[in-house]
Amino acid sequence: MKALTWQGKRKIEYGDVPDPRIEEPTDAVIRVTSSGICGSDLHLYEVMAPFLDAGDVLGHETIGVVEETGDDVTGLAVGDRVVVPFQIACGTCFMCAQGLQTQCETTQVREQGMGAALFGYTKLYGQVPGGQAEYLRVPQAQYGPIKVPHGPPDDRFVYLSDVLPTAWQAVEYAAVPPGGTVAVLGLGPIGDMAARIALHRGHRVLGVDLVAERLERARMRGVEVLEYADDVADAVRDLTDGRGPDSVIDAVGMEAHGSPVAAAGLKLAGALPDAMQRKVMQTAGVDRLAAFCLAIEIVRRGGTISLIGVYGGMADPLPMLTIFDKQIQLRMGQANVRRWSGQILPLLGDDDPLGVDSFATHRLPLADGPAAYEMFQRKQDGAVKVLLKPGDRG
Repeated sequence: MKALTWQGKRKIEYGDVPDPRIEEPTDAVIRVTSSGICGSDLHLYEVMAPFLDAGDVLGHETIGVVEETGDDVTGLAVGDRVVVPFQIACGTCFMCAQGLQTQCETTQVREQGMGAALFGYTKLYGQVPGGQAEYLRVPQAQYGPIKVPHGPPDDRFVYLSDVLPTAWQAVEYAAVPPGGTVAVLGLGPIGDMAARIALHRGHRVLGVDLVAERLERARMRGVEVLEYADDVADAVRDLTDGRGPDSVIDAVGMEAHGSPVAAAGLKLAGALPDAMQRKVMQTAGVDRLAAFCLAIEIVRRGGTISLIGVYGGMADPLPMLTIFDKQIQLRMGQANVRRWSGQILPLLGDDDPLGVDSFATHRLPLADGPAAYEMFQRKQDGAVKVLLKPGDRG
């Protein structure tokens, strides 16, 4: 089959890889109809090279049709249309019972000291082949896949794999009080959708970004937008009676601009052999904390920060005195997809309150994936969300 594979830093290739097959009785194989490029995929493209091998199949936002199931998969049938959550969870362990599917005890990658395995996401998370491909093997298919109706286009449901539950959890964790204000830092796919969800819940939303097209896209939905600049904290306070918003969602993570020292450190680490790179990135302060530090600065005293942007490695020094003095509450973590999917599905009807049908800015053939990665990483052509569609199998 054809798939997108990682071949090196900023090098994605479209080519042949082995067809997936049933390996365990809890597996399924699906024919992929759409797969998204996620902001966290850019960490693989740019930062996480030490934890990847040439030929790794990328992608963790997948919708498709069931082609085959293992003997223990009784809830799916060939021909079912399903969305595949980005994490692999069993649904029955202690952690899954707590609604913490990203900590699933059945699929935890214990040799790396990490949580549940993820599709298409490095040795740290199990090195499971991803869904930017024509076909996908789905472990734990007795629980994971979410059945959705045939008929509406993929855009209606594909975001259940990651974007919607991640943004939903971001807003849940932000704990915005009734009538309160939330600031969203970063208006890429997750920040944009988090802003839409917060607006849908009746909150006032401030959005901060560097990219004009993203600011305008959010403004058209009703977000009060601010362009990131040195004085953006003052501008936010001016809009919130001088005290700052009740909650802040950091939807940027370690890709934040404004940390040249961290960026230089990552480049230096990239010159080392892979084993040494892994050690440096896991134990040295490599995170770019500009967005997190801005969140700490602008949130009101007693407010909440929801970290949903991905951070990796050890943290750079944090302003703990400020966090403590301001009595800031912090919540964070990978989204627990199945915890939220039942609440989100009713919003995916024809009235489309979250604008999912028009959320993608680009829909491209899977074969154009290498160029799509570059476009998305460079924030060119107004790229906010890219969906890739496999062509007919030759």
